[in-house]
Amino acid sequence: MKKSILSITMAALLGLGVVSCREEKTEAEKAGEAVEESMEEAGDAMEDAADETGDAMEEAAEETEEAAEETKEEM
Repeated sequence: MKKSILSITMAALLGLGVVSCREEKTEAEKAGEAVEESMEEAGDAMEDAADETGDAMEEAAEETEEAAEETKEEM
């Protein structure tokens, strides 16, 4: 009887020691999150660059139009 109780107790302790109560992220999950974050940052940077390019093109068009008008007035 003593040996069976001792065996059950040891098995229970071993089972509880192996199984953790909290979840730990694996390296693959951590890497996946890092890739996702960097992709979002890259997307934001691309949107910002596109906006800046659009603004620069509008300014260049306005300057070209003004220069054409000035040239036309001078003639």
